[in-house]
Parts: sequence; C-alpha cells; structure tokens
Amino acid sequence: MVRLREVGEFVRASAGKAHIIGCLAATLLTAGCQLRAEEAQTPAKKRVTAAALTSAAVPAVAVPVPDSLRLTPVPALAAVPDTLRQAIEQLHAALGPAAAALRPEVLEQACIGYLTLHPTGRIERAGLLAVADMDLPNTSERLWVIDLKEAKVLHRSLVAHGEGSGHLRARRFSDKDSSACTSLGFYRTAGTYDGVHGYSRRIEGLDKGQNANAFDRYVVLHAADYVSPKYVRQYGHLGYSRGCPALPPAQFKAIIATLRVGSMLLMSGPGLASRWLDGPAAGRRFLQRGWR
Repeated sequence: MVRLREVGEFVRASAGKAHIIGCLAATLLTAGCQLRAEEAQTPAKKRVTAAALTSAAVPAVAVPVPDSLRLTPVPALAAVPDTLRQAIEQLHAALGPAAAALRPEVLEQACIGYLTLHPTGRIERAGLLAVADMDLPNTSERLWVIDLKEAKVLHRSLVAHGEGSGHLRARRFSDKDSSACTSLGFYRTAGTYDGVHGYSRRIEGLDKGQNANAFDRYVVLHAADYVSPKYVRQYGHLGYSRGCPALPPAQFKAIIATLRVGSMLLMSGPGLASRWLDGPAAGRRFLQRGWR
C-alpha cells in the first residue's frame, strides 16, 4: 500500500512539473517572437526556428504561438460575372507553382481592381499588377508581380509590414502619420528617388480613408537589410518598417524597375474595403478588352 501511495504522489508531482515546463516554454516562445527588429538579439534570445514559421499551413496540433497562422477568410466579392471569375481561375492555374501560395480570393481582388482602375486613367501600365497578401506571415514570400497577358509571375519576394501592424502577422492597419502601420488598398506607383534607404519608388494611395495619405507619409518601396531569408533564419521573423512595403536587398532593384510609373499595387489584408472592387464594372471591361 505504501508503494502504491508513493507511485501516485510521484505521478502527480511529475504531472505538475510537466504543466509548469509547458507553461514556461509557451511564455518563452511568445516573448521570443515579440522582440522588435531594432533590438539587439544574441543567439541566446533566438526562440523560434525559421522552419516552424515559413509553413503557411496551420499546425495539426494546437500549440500556443505568438501569432496564429490561421489566415483570415477573404469575403467573396459580389456580382462578379461568371465569365470573369472563370478567367481569373484560369489565370491562377496558368501562373503555376510560383503562385501556389497566392490565395485565389486575393488574386481576384487584384484583378477586379485592375480592371476597374485601368479605364479611369489612374493607372497607365496595362497588363501588369503587383499584389501583396499582408495576412500571410512575414516569413513567407507574400508579394507577387504578375504579367497578366503572359500569365506569368515576374517576381515573388518577401515584403515587410509596419511595426505598428503586428509581429509575425499584420493585424492592425492605419493611414495615420504616427501609426507606423501598413495601409491596405490599391496604389499607383510613382517616380523613383535616392533617399535614406537608397534607390526607392514612391507610391500613391487610391483608396480614401485607407491609404490616401501614403504619399505624404513617404510610404515607399525600398530595400531593407531586415527583409531577407538570412534575417528570418536568425530571428524567426522579418524586421519591421515604419509602414513601407520594404523589399529584400537582393530583389528590390528588379522589382522597382518592373513596377514603372503608373503600375498597380494592391496591399490586401483583413478589413480591405475599396470602391475599386466593382465586379460588374470589371466584368464589362474584361469583355471589351481582356487583360489589355
């Protein structure tokens, strides 16, 4: 009887220790991923492996993570003609493996916006669009530059979000000057210049109330050392901008050169609302001109 009592006490003590260890591990994991990009990080502070964060799939086992990897559902756009919806589905399939992680609903947003905006003269570059799915973790290559007429992905890259928007995932979006947030919506690319971050391209927000202040905020396309696979391997996440869609140093020149003045960029994410997501207008334009 004594031995059975001792065994029971040992099991209860072990379970208590396991619970404490599990809670401690979860606390350390959370603290590790919430370190700011600007803070110096020693090897002892590395809490999360890049391999654990680069997967877009939701973990099979529910474990505490600092930012959930469960993506926010993208609401279906209303009144999109079947002909256009099928054309977008065919485009997605033709883009191949390079666009496998580009959610069809986000591609549809970009295509509808392009078809609605182009006839208005607000964007001049025909047959080209760039789309960033800012709901994806910043460890994934979530920016695509697409040639619509050739059905080809020209560039795919990492892209940073603003430090005010969140850590691994962008959760908050704002167009205010001091927010340091990413702003959702459609943009027109403007001219280039050499500034604090070197060669950069300015962008103009086309959605009042969401990103129309971007030009005055100096939200621009530029390179940043904290946007690279090496940075992800070292810290488990990208660093953060002040709201700019910062690009990898190895790719930024090619991307900026491709997105010449008058190109369209969509920054998609939870809560996106835009007058340019006009299904009927996009359908009429597609019937008249296709992707031209």
